[in-house]
Amino acid sequence: MPLLLALLSGAASAFAFAPQNLWPLAVIGIAALLALVDAAPTRRAAFGRGWLFGTGHFAVGLTWIATAFTFQAKMPAMLGWVAVVLLAMFLALYIGLAALVTHRLARTTLGRAFVLAAAWMLAEWLRGWVLSGFAWNPLGAAALPVAGLAQGAAIGGGLGLSGLVVLAGGGLWALLARRAAVRERSIGAAVLALIAMASFAGDRGTMPPSNGPPIFIVQPDIGQDVKYAPGADEAHLQTYLGMTRRALAAAHPPAIVLWSESSVFGLPEEDPALRARLGSVLRPGDLLLFGGVAAIRDAGGNLTALTNSLFVIDAAGVLHGRYDKAHLVPLGEYVPARELMEAIGLARLTPGDIDFQPGPGPATLALPGMPSVGVQICYEIIFGGAVVDRNNRPAWLANISNDAWFGPSGPPQHLAQTRLRAIEEGLPVARATPTGISAIIDARGQVLASVAQGVAATVSAPLPAVRPATLFARWGHLTSLVWGLLLLGTGLLIDRTARLPAPRAASSGRP
Repeated sequence: MPLLLALLSGAASAFAFAPQNLWPLAVIGIAALLALVDAAPTRRAAFGRGWLFGTGHFAVGLTWIATAFTFQAKMPAMLGWVAVVLLAMFLALYIGLAALVTHRLARTTLGRAFVLAAAWMLAEWLRGWVLSGFAWNPLGAAALPVAGLAQGAAIGGGLGLSGLVVLAGGGLWALLARRAAVRERSIGAAVLALIAMASFAGDRGTMPPSNGPPIFIVQPDIGQDVKYAPGADEAHLQTYLGMTRRALAAAHPPAIVLWSESSVFGLPEEDPALRARLGSVLRPGDLLLFGGVAAIRDAGGNLTALTNSLFVIDAAGVLHGRYDKAHLVPLGEYVPARELMEAIGLARLTPGDIDFQPGPGPATLALPGMPSVGVQICYEIIFGGAVVDRNNRPAWLANISNDAWFGPSGPPQHLAQTRLRAIEEGLPVARATPTGISAIIDARGQVLASVAQGVAATVSAPLPAVRPATLFARWGHLTSLVWGLLLLGTGLLIDRTARLPAPRAASSGRP
């Protein structure tokens, strides 16, 4: 029964994420996990319950991955569901380890609440970096509907916000647990009250009005099922050009236009005619930022690799900058251990046999006559603390992606994590995808304008104002570390003081 409860409570907690946004389930799910850890008779049982909780949590939250396997012909589509379960079982190891650490280090209900919050933060950080990393759906993303609570990411980052959500679940369990002492129940209630008060206080800030240039995001609704159809390249380009021309017709220049990842086929750097066509829809002063590829060639001019890139051009077709994606997707943009993978039937989910080469990392592009921009391509935006060049802070972030193969739940989850980055860095974000959800997000993570999934439209708004560098923007994950250590230290102190023997009464000296 405890094992089934662990699996079901983990699965239920995943509905706290977008698109359902049933955020109380995250708090209730963590309370259930702590109840299971509290009742675990051994460390092995605690690990197993945490692992099953994580398996349910990730299996439900990552169902969109199965959709990606339906858009390629080299592997059976059913393998997508196998991949979801196997990935969930692997990622669940981190939650199992967090449960094990909690059971090992603390004995009291309240002490375990604080220790689990710290251990969960460490587990999320590890799964974001070990074996290339997959930081999708940090628990802190479930707090976005609670706008004031979500602003905590500006201080402790998404990891710190995850710790706060876990602490809320721990406070709930301490309040309800039968074995909890009266003191523990009181502190649990106080923790919940303080988090609620902080949520209210954090929602009182406002953003100044923007006087930045207008930005236009073109979403043509070109699905993955037709994106690579034979002979469709020209039709897709005409769609982008036509939508851009119509959007700019009534706008005052200069303006910024943003197209999605891989929106342009060909090699823009090597094709002046292509650049001229792209620039033909712009007016003097306008800039177009679009996704495409660049060729890496050897000394003999032979193609050896490609880069997944964002390019910047003006109305004359002059190239003003390029950013190369640094955090590539295994099996999406390259095949790790290619010979072994191909021998067992695994291949890239995207067309082509030439692997992509990673870029050097976060960079700020200077835009002529426009605010400078930092770029993140596709799922690079999910890695908190690694999206901005801290030595050259940009005025905004451009996130171009192709979410057309992410199923119904992937795009809203991707958008949620983009909003977290906006809060962390205090920067507005413009996000362009071919099928949605494209959006303009202010520096507090609020969506100002958007285009829904499956809709062909152009969304526009003045570029939102930037906030002063947040604490997280200045110090990065050092703030997460301090918060995690504070949680851990508090949990251990609570546990130690609760287990100290009561002082004996002083002797009267009489027999």
